[in-house]
Amino acid sequence: MTPSPPPARKQVLLRLDPAVYEALARWAGDELRSANAQIEFLLRRALAESGRLPGGAGPIPRRGRPPKPPEGEAGTTADG
Repeated sequence: MTPSPPPARKQVLLRLDPAVYEALARWAGDELRSANAQIEFLLRRALAESGRLPGGAGPIPRRGRPPKPPEGEAGTTADG
């Protein structure tokens, strides 16, 4: 059985002062995140600190390469 795809993420338009965006982009770069990921990280942290983060909010999706499967799982060999 194939796993179901993750739910779609909500897209929003955000207007920022250019200087604020530049500072945010630099900060994101320092932490190896995109500006979008940095905004989500900061919003989640603020929600959690204020006790307003919904219990059903999933973790921030990991970006980049998926993790390697543990050795011995089917489909992990070069000849397989």
